[in-house]
Formats: sequence, structure tokens, C-alpha cells
Amino acid sequence: MSSGAVKVWYLVHKWTSLVCTLFLLMLCITGLPLIFHEEIDHLLEGERPLPAVEAGAPSKTLEDALDTALARFPGTIPLFMSFDEDQPVVNVTTGPRPRSTVDEMNFISIHRPTAEPVRTPDDEGVMHFILQLHTDMFLGLGGELFLGFMGFLFFVAIVSGVVVYAPFMRKLRFGTVRVSRNSRAKWLDTHNLLGIVTLMWASVVGLTGVVNTLSTPLVDLWRADQLSEMVAPYEGKPVPTAFSSLDDAVATAMAAAPGTTPQFVAFPGVRFSSNHHYAVWLRGATPATKQLHTPALIDAETGALTEMRSMPWYMTVLRLSQPLHFGDYGGLPMKVLWALLDIAAIVILGSGLYLWLARRSLPAPGTRHAHEELLPQAGPAE
Repeated sequence: MSSGAVKVWYLVHKWTSLVCTLFLLMLCITGLPLIFHEEIDHLLEGERPLPAVEAGAPSKTLEDALDTALARFPGTIPLFMSFDEDQPVVNVTTGPRPRSTVDEMNFISIHRPTAEPVRTPDDEGVMHFILQLHTDMFLGLGGELFLGFMGFLFFVAIVSGVVVYAPFMRKLRFGTVRVSRNSRAKWLDTHNLLGIVTLMWASVVGLTGVVNTLSTPLVDLWRADQLSEMVAPYEGKPVPTAFSSLDDAVATAMAAAPGTTPQFVAFPGVRFSSNHHYAVWLRGATPATKQLHTPALIDAETGALTEMRSMPWYMTVLRLSQPLHFGDYGGLPMKVLWALLDIAAIVILGSGLYLWLARRSLPAPGTRHAHEELLPQAGPAE
């Protein structure tokens, strides 16, 4: 590669890094506790006590759980019911109308065998604050898209950093850290080494983060494309005045897709359903398939299955990106690995910022020690 091409790649690396570094530092720092969000929630909230089940007592139905939630929040209607993966608990969301805002919604967890309330989830805790800062900086969709653009710049910085690193490595063995040189040289070598070691992980986390920031536009695209086709025969029909059994609706959906389990139910009128349907969202029952969702539309008046189809490729990419971004696929060992790599990324970003700031105070050309800085440079923020 010519020296002119290397210089262009160097400038690309320098400026993409400079623009995104502070935001990437924020994402890495907030992402660290989010990797262990389940463990931290358990530590902060303690063990969720479940009501005792008397021997021989008949198990309650989903309708009973729904009645408990509606009794707790009078004057509201059901919006969503989600199913806990680890405990016999359903989480019910209610609101004053089908298109209620988040601020208007009420949330409660119900023990399925007894239909007794367990706990109203806390959406105002420290982990909720960290999650909001990490996903959109409390700016909504605009914040999500902005952070997505920062993630894209981060990926460009990674690619350009590899290109710039290649000629640099011709002068040093891989893994060399020049501890006998000045502080800037040591940090440069450390920065380059960690950058190459974490290359694949940083690329995966950066790109999945970009995909996750597109969640709202992708869901809106699915609703305008796929969902509108699925409910077209029912267009204009009002919300039924009498509803068929919720338990039967879930059973019908599961029977149509053997080997799946319910993830959540969207009630008639909400954005993931239609005015005339229960939308029963099913997921695979194995670790490899549980992120793959299939919506089944059940006529809320008759209880009949009217439509079921797999999610399009872009929604599948979105679903697979979400747990991969936080290392949720392999249990605690993978989370620990993700955390160590995240710490390495923080060191990379911090050292890149230091290298850029330190270079601004270098001796003028021709002065003592100035020659020590004439080696090829590869610092992301230089």
C-alpha cells in the first residue's frame, strides 16, 4: 500500500475515533453492569417470594391472573401479558386505552398457580437509569439513532485501525510493548495490542449495537409490511365486545407451532396486534431457537387461528443481535468473558484519547527526543 493511501486511512481512523470515543466510553462503562443485569437485579431486589401452593389445589388459569391484574388497577384494560422464563409467573401490563403511553401503563407480576400478585416491577431503579442512558441517553428515538451512528463510526475506526496497524507491525513483533521507551510509546503499543486482540469482539458488539438502535424503525417496518398483510381481512372491524378464552388462544397458537413456548400476548388494539386479535408471540424452546419469534393471530371473538408466519430476515437479525450484544447466550462464563473484553475496550478508548492529547504536546521537530515519535503511529485517536 502506498504511503498516500496509508495516510488517508490514518486520517479516517483518527477522525472517526475522535468523534465517537467519548460516547463509546459511556456505552462501555454503562454496558459493564448491564452484562450482569439479572444478577444485579437479584442482588438489589432479593429473592422474589412466591406464594405457597396447597397440595391438590387446582391451578389457576391465565384468565384468573388477568382478573387479578385488572382488579389491582381498576378502570384499565389489558395490553400485554408476558411469560417468565425461570418462574411460574406472568407479567401483565394494563392501561386506560389500547395505545397507552409508557407513563400511563401499569405493570404487575402474577403467580400462575395461585393467581396472586407477586411484585410490581420497579422501573425507577438504578439499573433502569443505566439502561436508558445506554440505549438512548434519555432522548428517545433520536438518541438511539445518534448512538447507532456512533457505533457505525466505531466500526469504521476498527477497520481503518487494522489497515494502519499493518505497516506498524512490520517494525515490531506482535505483542511487543516497548516498556523501555517513553510513556506514550508504551501506551501506543498497549493500545495497538489490545485493539488487535479484541478486534472480532469489538466488531460484533459494535455492529449488533448499531442493529439494536434500529429496533423502532424495524418494528414499524414489520407492522407496515407483514402485520398489515396478516390483518387485512379484518380491517375496519372494531374491538370485540366479548372475548374468547385467553387460555384457549395460547393453546391454539402453541398447537399450530409444536415445540414452541409463549413469550407474550398482545391484546386487541395494541401496536403488536390488531383490533380483532390476540397476537400470541411464540419462541423456540431451545437455547438456539428461543430468540426466533413467530407471531400467531387468534381471532379474539371466535378463538380461531387466522394467520401465523415467520418473522422476516431483518427482524430475525434484530432478535439475534440483542442477546449477542450483551453476551446473554452462554450463561455466566460468557458474561464474564464479555465483561473482561468490555474492560479492555475501555482501556483502548481511554488510551486512544490519551495518545491524541499527548501528541499535541510533543517537542517541536529537531528538538531533543523528537525523533522518538517518528515511528509509524496507529493510535485510534491520534
